[in-house]
Amino acid sequence: MAKTNYALITGLTVAATLGGLLFGYDTAVISGATDAIKVNFVDPWHLSEGWANLLHGFAVSCALLGCVIGALAAGPISTNIGRKWGLLIAGVLFFISSVGAGYPEMIWSFFGAAHEKALPFFIMYRLFGGMAIGMASMLAPMYISEMAPTNIRGMLLTFEQIAIVVGINLVYFVNFFIQSGRSHDFLMHEGWRFMLASAAIPATLLIVCMLIVPETPRFLVLKDRNNEALALLKRLFGSEEAERTLGEIKETLVEHTRPLFSYGWLVVIVGIVISVFQQAVGINAVLYFAPHMFENMGASPNDAFLQSAWFVGVSMTLFTLVATFTVERIGRKPLLFWGAVVMAVAMVTLGCLFNWHLVSATGPTGAGSGGSSYVAIAAVVVYIIGFSFSWGPIVWVLLAEMYPNSIKGQAMSIAVAAQWIANFIVSQTFPMLDGSSALNHAFNHGFAYWLYGAGAALAAWFVLRYVPETKGRSLEDMEQVWHRKKV
Repeated sequence: MAKTNYALITGLTVAATLGGLLFGYDTAVISGATDAIKVNFVDPWHLSEGWANLLHGFAVSCALLGCVIGALAAGPISTNIGRKWGLLIAGVLFFISSVGAGYPEMIWSFFGAAHEKALPFFIMYRLFGGMAIGMASMLAPMYISEMAPTNIRGMLLTFEQIAIVVGINLVYFVNFFIQSGRSHDFLMHEGWRFMLASAAIPATLLIVCMLIVPETPRFLVLKDRNNEALALLKRLFGSEEAERTLGEIKETLVEHTRPLFSYGWLVVIVGIVISVFQQAVGINAVLYFAPHMFENMGASPNDAFLQSAWFVGVSMTLFTLVATFTVERIGRKPLLFWGAVVMAVAMVTLGCLFNWHLVSATGPTGAGSGGSSYVAIAAVVVYIIGFSFSWGPIVWVLLAEMYPNSIKGQAMSIAVAAQWIANFIVSQTFPMLDGSSALNHAFNHGFAYWLYGAGAALAAWFVLRYVPETKGRSLEDMEQVWHRKKV
């Protein structure tokens, strides 16, 4: 009797996680270009401090608006076109975005859009990239969950977060090597272009892989392509298991257009709230502005890039692997709770260090405070560890598992869109909070970190109160879970 084909399942999972690599690469690649964006596109307009901070924040985080659009579009795309073809579209959009954002004047300079006047086109290309990431962030975990057997589904879904952090880790080193040994002037005028354009490489890999892989069995059944679905299930799980799985899929897809709130509003609200909390803890403020944060702690610009690579990128990679090997044993809910607790403590500690002037925008201050910058760096690392074994990978696991099949596309699309809206708000407001003279006079760069600590504490409470455990349940079982919890 044929057995589960783990090699094929793993190969398809890795192919889909290139969407996560794309996600992570773009999340961090902008960190190397934030100062250059300000110099090239913001400063020449000679705006007041408030408006300059607002425009700078928007130029850095505008891709997140595209992510909202992409996530909302991913639901109808996944239902009508497919998970595979949606990821292919994302790869094409991201390729265009990467080259265009690195060289926004390439075409438009013929129409007078050069230097700071190219800002609208830079934003346009970043919006394209955001749309690609928003689509991939929903479709990649959906693809993986629909290909994976129940007993290892949670572990395989953490591969998505591993790919995200590998992308982040990779691009920190790419940015470092582009900048290493070069002048500040090179980074401001040429280096940032190479950084952004380099993202075309993972986009190309995603395009190639999506041309090769099959569509998921659940989508095939959704389109009444049952013979194709059965043939694929046999390749994945063997003949006996394939027949049983096909029967379960058919049962849960009887009502293809079931209303969003068929299982009550709680299932929809829980997905939205955990998505928002994943961002409200401040992770993307750390990822986007990591070099800036380490400069605030006293590092030189070159050391700030290297510290971002080692302290942020490597820590995320290693501790996401912890989630991979514990998610099926410990469960989703405990990891989320303890991760939130660790992040809350770390962010409050970091806020206090800044507020008490033990670290400042010019490095450690005060007698005996030379070690304070190391404590601040340690707090950042502990925060990254807390996020990496919990809210980074586990939220994606839950979103891919918790929704009944008949509402999965629309519900997951809404939750992921909410996540990107929250991401945009956090990324847009961090430079405004951290660059505010009034707040820095009162809190010395510490205020934002206290907000993120409070967000992590609320996230821990919400997990205990409302989030169900999905460990060991098939995707088809989730209908019964939410029928019992229906509100």
